[in-house]
Amino acid sequence: MIQPQRLSDMFLQLVRIDSPSREEQEIAAFLKTTLEDLGAEVSFDNAGEAAGGTVGNLIAWFPGTLDLEPVLLSAHMDTVEPGRGVKPVFENGVFRSSGDTILGSDDKSGIAIILEVLHSLKERMIPHGPIEVVFSICEEIGLTGAKLMDKSRLKSRFGYVLDAWDINKIVLRAPAANRFRFVVHGKEAHAGAEPENGINAIVLAAKALAACPDGRIDHETTCNIGKIEGGTATNIVPSSVVVLGEARSHDPAKLEKLTRQITGAFQNAVAEAGGGEAPLLPRVEVHVEEDFPHTCIPEDAPVVLLAKQAAENLGRTMKTGSVGGGSDANIFFRHGIDACVIGTGMREVHTLREHVFLSDMVDCASLLEEVVRIHSLGAGEEK
Repeated sequence: MIQPQRLSDMFLQLVRIDSPSREEQEIAAFLKTTLEDLGAEVSFDNAGEAAGGTVGNLIAWFPGTLDLEPVLLSAHMDTVEPGRGVKPVFENGVFRSSGDTILGSDDKSGIAIILEVLHSLKERMIPHGPIEVVFSICEEIGLTGAKLMDKSRLKSRFGYVLDAWDINKIVLRAPAANRFRFVVHGKEAHAGAEPENGINAIVLAAKALAACPDGRIDHETTCNIGKIEGGTATNIVPSSVVVLGEARSHDPAKLEKLTRQITGAFQNAVAEAGGGEAPLLPRVEVHVEEDFPHTCIPEDAPVVLLAKQAAENLGRTMKTGSVGGGSDANIFFRHGIDACVIGTGMREVHTLREHVFLSDMVDCASLLEEVVRIHSLGAGEEK
């Protein structure tokens, strides 16, 4: 049975360990010892070196007692800033920080829940198949740890990523996203004495942006221009401007079409001004990078049916749905792992108001424990 006090103690211990992105070494060492004490084989990959960090992704393997398909349980070790020196407060069943930092429930609530499930399974001697635990690095800076992970080391084909708030929702669909960076090059000139000799890069960028779609494109597609930098002074015709933005869609074909439309708007604006390839002026540099791939898990996938059955056994109902953001689950899905995202109860994450209810964490842990238990019997056999 899940032990609320043990879960609470573990969470409080975890949030007191500083682990901003690229600085996860201390928490990784603590987790390695904890997992090995529970009977796991623990290793690290080389993602930390590639990411410029202090440690790689942690991968732990629990052999289990039954010959079954392994189940993946995953959360990320890093937190956003300000996340150093967290002083957690627990009052009336709610965890908060002292108010000058984040709490770190994103995603240490997920880590604590996974550890409690493992403790409970061992304590109760519940028969189960292999369990694969992945605690990633650098999730908060673009899912970097998961992207750099050697996926060939993973044995699971399905599992659960604990990285959302709603404990009664299974996330099956998440969008793909592209990031883009445009550098528009014009020609500087004195804005008062000879403006006709200049080419205003900001004006060209504005014309391009006026032709770009923005905001909610349709029910599954969005686009946003997030940052513009350019110019040096009001009396100088600006010679360059940098425009940063992103596009997302649950439909990869729509994302590709939207990305072409946006890049085409910048290329057309420059071409209409008489520009072209370097070294001609004006010109535009176009940089498009995939941020993360999409996730689309069928409603009848075993990973979904297991979670729904577990919830039903506990007298709960699990709904399915989609989100507008990405997680490590997107990366796992691309590599053939049906990884659903489930919530831990964390709320107002990335703010000084961040908080999480212990009762929600207990409910999430109970659900996962029941998932593992009925998986040992065969999905759907236990009603």
